[in-house]
Amino acid sequence: MKDQAGRRRARRLAIGTAVVLALAGMNGPWLYRFGTAQYHQYKINRPEYKAENGHWDIIEFPPEYRQDTIHAALLHTGKVLLVAGSGNNQDNFNQKKFDTRIWDPVKGTIKKIPTPNDLFCTGHTQLANGNLLIAGGTKRYEKLKGDVKKAGGVMILYNENPDKPITLPAGTEFTGKTNGKTFVSQDSVLLPRARKVFDRTGKWLRNNPGYGRVYVEAQQEGTQYETGTQDNYRIPGLTGADARNTYGIAQKLALDKKDFEGIKDSYEFDPVAERYIKVDPMNEARWYPTLTTLSDGKILSVSGLDDIGQLVPGKNEIFDPTTRTWTYTRTTRQFPTYPALFLMQNGKIFYSGSNAGYGPDNIGRDPGIWDVDTNTFAKLPGLSDPDKMETSGTVLLPPAQNEKFMVVGGGGVGESKLSSKRTRLIDLKDPSPKFTDGPELEKGTRYPQTSILPDDTVLVSGGSEDYRGRGDSNILQARLYHPDSNSFTQVADPLVGRNYHSGSILLPDGRVMFFGSDSLYGDKANTKPGKFEQRIEIYTPPYLYRDSRPTLGGGPQTIARGDSGTFTSDHASSIKKVRLIRPSASTHVTDVDQRSIALDFKTAGDKLTVTVPENRNLVQSGWYMLFVDDDQGTPSKAQWVRVP
Repeated sequence: MKDQAGRRRARRLAIGTAVVLALAGMNGPWLYRFGTAQYHQYKINRPEYKAENGHWDIIEFPPEYRQDTIHAALLHTGKVLLVAGSGNNQDNFNQKKFDTRIWDPVKGTIKKIPTPNDLFCTGHTQLANGNLLIAGGTKRYEKLKGDVKKAGGVMILYNENPDKPITLPAGTEFTGKTNGKTFVSQDSVLLPRARKVFDRTGKWLRNNPGYGRVYVEAQQEGTQYETGTQDNYRIPGLTGADARNTYGIAQKLALDKKDFEGIKDSYEFDPVAERYIKVDPMNEARWYPTLTTLSDGKILSVSGLDDIGQLVPGKNEIFDPTTRTWTYTRTTRQFPTYPALFLMQNGKIFYSGSNAGYGPDNIGRDPGIWDVDTNTFAKLPGLSDPDKMETSGTVLLPPAQNEKFMVVGGGGVGESKLSSKRTRLIDLKDPSPKFTDGPELEKGTRYPQTSILPDDTVLVSGGSEDYRGRGDSNILQARLYHPDSNSFTQVADPLVGRNYHSGSILLPDGRVMFFGSDSLYGDKANTKPGKFEQRIEIYTPPYLYRDSRPTLGGGPQTIARGDSGTFTSDHASSIKKVRLIRPSASTHVTDVDQRSIALDFKTAGDKLTVTVPENRNLVQSGWYMLFVDDDQGTPSKAQWVRVP
């Protein structure tokens, strides 16, 4: 009996083992992946691994607070402004559903902010008073060829009457003199009066007409309403002198793709009141503009698509924070959209060649040094992969006094599949500056995020190999760049892919926040539509996994350029660096605000006295994060300091 029972147990064990082996054979890949994933989680959460590589954490807002964040800026309250506008979602645009959130990364609180207009693809920069200037946004979404049902295009309008201007309201009809086809304006337009021109003796010669432009569409759908050539257009609703003096001229009016159109509206965001304040609108409508602080504290607004979807033709303008008004610069210079423009220590502007896309491939693409006052532009040689500068990132390497820049990755113009592995370095203090190659990335990278850290390293993370992450090409890698050794070290890999419409922000506690990502497709075969990434991810660098970090407290909240301020630190004797870091305002791989300035300092007991440099082009007015680093390279939490 015992032998029979033993044989039955052996049989059951053999059958059970066979079933397990069969299941393992069927599900081997899944079991392998499960085991690999479990081991990866174990490895990246070990204290030793974090101390060497840092760590990534995902934050998901409650559903009612989620949005498609396009822009983010760190405010001097320590909170983060997250701006979506319509969030690249035409349904939101049609419903006028425009979103903004304020997130407190310390308390974890989120607040909805009323958003006055579609600030999707706006421009922004930090102001001296602590507000954030926001200018431009979306007037109308693009229509791809095939989606355009009514023939249309731009019409140039003329007013030859020197005695009065004339306003043509939206809905004005224009009928071709030759083709007989009628088109309707989509917006109101004001035509200034004509200007009388006289010779030296005072004899009248002619009237130079006042002119404007407007987008017009056919009254009905169909290819039969397209025009192939230029024609003059009369306005049936006008009579008498107005009918004789006012007319339009248009080239081809067709069913071609219609680009996004911009707005002129400008706002300041007040971090204390947590609200938008409307200010004087720009002279030009702009979608995808760059805002850069100038030597005198005024703000330069450059590029963008205008209110008829065309690249602003080099008509740049300046915002005066005192009067809150805009004026044109005396001369013109054209750049692609979201050009990377940085204020240099001599007051000129460095253009790295980085940009976010729209614009001719042969105008405004060359890097150089721009004197805004004289409009001279000195091109800079040596740039590698110059045809792959769209969606590249540019960062002013720390400390800012060295005036060395790094350009990271990039891709071909438009929807090109080309991408670059290159990093390019340039020293603008060199008597004859030129680009040289730095260490290569592992993969060609569009949309790389670059964040300056308080220990003088730069975190380079994310991006994708192809346009907007096509073909499941997001790059889940992060590197720390070391300016002193011109080298990368690999750190922990991010958990979330980031490509188009993403960005990163250094937080006051020394961590880095990542937001956004707008993949064109959601699968490797490019058959499923992509989904906007609403999760936030936080990278905690290795320096925050050390046993202790220096303290920093007390001290003044305001330090003028050239002046000093004394703070308290329990670790004053071990302090090796003091850095003043300007808070970021990031979008579309463009963050021209961030810079890390080295401060001279001296210690006595637990006192630390720091001195702010005198150069106003190096230290622009406004709020900064003050960090101190100990002899291990560990930074303190930041103290907020205002430079008036």
